[in-house]
Amino acid sequence: MKQRGLFDEADRLQEISKLGDPLEKLNTVIDWNIFKPILKKAMQKEAKGPGGRPPYDYVMMFKILILQRFYNISDAQTEYQIKDRLSFMRFLGLTLNDAIPDDKTIWYFREQLVKAKINDKLFDRFMKELENKNLISHQGSIIDATFVDVPKQRNKKEDNDKIKDGNIPEEWKKPEHKSMRAQKDADARWTKKNDETHYGYKSHVKADSKSKLILKYTVTSASVHDSQELPNLVDNKDISLYADSAYIGPKIENCLFKKRIENKICERGYRNNPLTKQQQNKNRTKSKTRSRIEHIFGFMTNSMNGIFIRSIGLARAEFNISLMNLTYNMCRYRFLSANS
Repeated sequence: MKQRGLFDEADRLQEISKLGDPLEKLNTVIDWNIFKPILKKAMQKEAKGPGGRPPYDYVMMFKILILQRFYNISDAQTEYQIKDRLSFMRFLGLTLNDAIPDDKTIWYFREQLVKAKINDKLFDRFMKELENKNLISHQGSIIDATFVDVPKQRNKKEDNDKIKDGNIPEEWKKPEHKSMRAQKDADARWTKKNDETHYGYKSHVKADSKSKLILKYTVTSASVHDSQELPNLVDNKDISLYADSAYIGPKIENCLFKKRIENKICERGYRNNPLTKQQQNKNRTKSKTRSRIEHIFGFMTNSMNGIFIRSIGLARAEFNISLMNLTYNMCRYRFLSANS
């Protein structure tokens, strides 16, 4: 066998670069330190006394969470992959001699950020960078929603009925069932669409029609209809709005009218009242722009290994879905920077 040399690690990383390391490309275009003030403030706590192990760098820990969303891997798998893959270590600024955060440390860091409720601040901070780079066209916006599945719950029918009414089953509240309660998601919901059953949440997204960057998002349970979140997504910056026919209705038309947004939502035909030829042609024209938002969900499904999360409760779901949208924007920014 060939003896190990001093530059073996560097040589292997050079080979990985030649093959096109997406993480290395992310590092070249993103200034990660822009997130440091937000992270530092969220993680601040009073010292209980002298001593103790110093915390890992907050920016490095945040990059670990981005890694998780990019590859959609669990905490335990993240620890293993960092230790196993040179590309992960390089992305995080680590070497073979450095200590690697374990899965419990990763979990704790994410939990602290969830409690601090800074997901919107992190997303908006990067959005400010995109605005400064003039990557947001403001020529038109597209909205749509996608299901975000979570591990399925096997509850009794009477328990599900109580959860739907916004109540917690009494049995779950018993002290001896504390560990069971921690594994039960009272916020996720079942729903069915096109013969497909989903359990979990829904990510409602508004994207820039030209750059395909996500501008804004909201998170609800899976049972909430797409159209209900439109008023929370649109604002006075929107010039025109594209969407599929799920978003039609007097309330939506009135909302867009008040905000002076041009309505380019696809029309829908009804029984005994089909779309005219002219309406069909208009829909085809609108769909050429509207369909661009499907590319976002397609990237998440394929390149980010699926639109599902491993968490319990709405607060954690909001944080993980926010990170999913932020990670997509980072990847899209990398692409736009390389092609500008």
